[in-house]
Amino acid sequence: MPAARVPCILALPALLILALAPPVSAAPCGNDGSGFAAWKAAFAAQARRAGVGQRGLQALANARYATATIAADRNQKSFRYSLEKFMQVRGAATIVAQGRKRRAQHAQFYAALERQYGVPAGVLIAIHGMETGFGRFMGDSRVVSAITTLAYDCRRSEFFIPHAIGALKLVDRGAVTGETRGAKHGELGHTQFLPGNALTYGVDANGDGRVDFYNLTDALASTANYLRQKGWRPGQGYQEGQPNFRVIQEWNAAGVYQKAIAIMAAQIDGGG
Repeated sequence: MPAARVPCILALPALLILALAPPVSAAPCGNDGSGFAAWKAAFAAQARRAGVGQRGLQALANARYATATIAADRNQKSFRYSLEKFMQVRGAATIVAQGRKRRAQHAQFYAALERQYGVPAGVLIAIHGMETGFGRFMGDSRVVSAITTLAYDCRRSEFFIPHAIGALKLVDRGAVTGETRGAKHGELGHTQFLPGNALTYGVDANGDGRVDFYNLTDALASTANYLRQKGWRPGQGYQEGQPNFRVIQEWNAAGVYQKAIAIMAAQIDGGG
């Protein structure tokens, strides 16, 4: 038998073993808190394989099942409103009025962001106002607990698992801790970044060596960077049917939210 063929024959049993070996099981999801502890233990192995370090793993171990997050996720009424009702409930007139003042007071800041990323002030200001009332309320839920609860919950676990990994990596980097507070769905900072997006698109705009989504400069630069990386075309329109409206759709999946942002942004920018 030619020596060159021996490795191929010897490799066959190993290939068969690999083919017959059971796959590594994913952490089992659940619909209530009873299985959360077991899920965390299984998910820790998955997180470790994804590159999460000791600090992130410790934050995972300390995470608690977030009942308030589950209640909020199952009771999202506002996105069923008409556009007119949604804008009324979310205080669009107030956001526009305050947004115009902020644009005028910090004109150089917003102009610099537009030069760098191509995103107009009105869009960033409208998102900031819609998400947290310009930073007045950035959430009272523990980000790590909220996002890991959603990753465990069977409804949308596949969507939230990458964001749970992202949150744990943010802990490793020192951007957040296990006690950092954000929104009910684990969004954090001035413009409520989901953790996976925060990890990917975060910008240290103030040059202090740390991406801090609770710092306005970092948060808005990160938001502009997100939109640009998602395909924002400088100088193009962003109303429904225009090129950049598709990018606004990347920020939030709800149609009424997307339209409200576009309308308020145009009014803040002076177009309505």
